[in-house]
Amino acid sequence: GVNTFSPEGRLFQVEYAIEAIKLGSTAIGIKTPEGIILAVERRITSPLTEPESMEKILKIDTHIGCAMSGLIADSRTLVDTARVESQVNDRLKLQFRSGNFVNFGIFMLDHRIISGTVFISHWFTYNEAMTVESVTHTVSKLTLQFGDDDAGAGAMSRPFGVALLFAGIDERGPQLFHLDPSGTYFECQAKAIGSGSEGAQSQLHELYHQNMTTREALVTVLTILKQVMEEKIDANNVEVAAVTTDKKFYKLDKDEIKSAIEEIKS
Repeated sequence: GVNTFSPEGRLFQVEYAIEAIKLGSTAIGIKTPEGIILAVERRITSPLTEPESMEKILKIDTHIGCAMSGLIADSRTLVDTARVESQVNDRLKLQFRSGNFVNFGIFMLDHRIISGTVFISHWFTYNEAMTVESVTHTVSKLTLQFGDDDAGAGAMSRPFGVALLFAGIDERGPQLFHLDPSGTYFECQAKAIGSGSEGAQSQLHELYHQNMTTREALVTVLTILKQVMEEKIDANNVEVAAVTTDKKFYKLDKDEIKSAIEEIKS
């Protein structure tokens, strides 16, 4: 079976899933004292494609974002799980605090069901925003449930063929975590995943320093993507987001990306 060890102690399906990520778009994350920068290449195969529809960076909560590489369809279940567990919904809080439990119950059943299972958010349980590591840990547990007969909601019959970079800010400051299909996750200062990850990671070793500003990190990720991408980099074929202490999670618009690209060309 997919979750059976070989005589050599290997899980081949997990290894194959990790190999699948090497076919995906290159994604890079850099942590700085001011926040985190995430950047992912967009592979636009047709001029008729709307670039904005090819999202590789998604918002998890107001203080957490996620970049991905590999089979993007597989990431939807993982991202949905992270969102349900972490998001602080203003309507939910308002109804809970006002004692409107009837509407609260309807809201829960209306918006908090995934594959027939009702999830209670971290905020509802602990009355606090979820940390970046806790979000990563929750998603990692789902990635480990492949092939189980009694697996929970969202689990698949094979490993998820996607790697994720979780970036956010909590009480520990800026945090960047990498999660792979084996369920293994670890904290990083800078990390590259996807088809160009080997070259990008070696560049990060040379260019990264702990006192980077977010502007320097932005220029660095675009410089590296320019080197590893097959197409000429522009504001349409790259997606960039940031998580900072003042703005929380936000995506950079085309003008901001174009300005940074012009800076690396000058």
